[in-house]
Amino acid sequence: MTAKKEPWQDWKHITKLDPDKPITESALETILESGTDAIMISGTQNITGKNVSHLISLLKDYAIPKILEPATPDAVIYDAVDYLFVPLVLNTGDLRWIVGKHVDWIMNHNIQWHEVVPEAYIVLNPDSAVGKLTKSNTALNPEEVIAHAQYAEKYLRIPIVYIEYSGTYGDPRLLKRLSGILNEASLFYGGGIDTKEKATEMKRYADVIVVGNVVYTDIDSFLETV
Repeated sequence: MTAKKEPWQDWKHITKLDPDKPITESALETILESGTDAIMISGTQNITGKNVSHLISLLKDYAIPKILEPATPDAVIYDAVDYLFVPLVLNTGDLRWIVGKHVDWIMNHNIQWHEVVPEAYIVLNPDSAVGKLTKSNTALNPEEVIAHAQYAEKYLRIPIVYIEYSGTYGDPRLLKRLSGILNEASLFYGGGIDTKEKATEMKRYADVIVVGNVVYTDIDSFLETV
């Protein structure tokens, strides 16, 4: 029997908003009317239940799909979001980011499992906040990245493999190779997309591109990525 296809599997462009960064109402309205497929509420530094709740409250009147990608169990807010995309950082040097925080969440919270979608993160920018926080081994060669991705897809059966360059533009040749190898998991890419050309290049290989930082620096350039 064919597995039911989830709505997020048809998305192409996600906009990532950071609860720790202020955003104006006019910018938010521009983003929400841009044609992006979904909003991801996600960040690494100073993420609290309070600022996550505040950002969600700004989005509550909009029908666009909303994803919460929590950095910590204490910042999980179920109200007014459609999905919880929960990362496992496969190349971390700290097991809390593979199992520790996840087990803590399960033991101490009442999880709405129907909202949960696991993500296999592979972090490749050593200077990124997420790379430093998770102590990720970002010096992986292409064969090692591919092996991590296949481990996620074939062993763990995780539905999303997320290549995260977070703040810098990654290697489209690596995305091309991954796109030819993964046939069950969706390939997500995030990092450094701030022009139409970069968006087009990475979308050629990734199922979904995630665009974030440019929202806060150049809203017109953001619109071109859509």
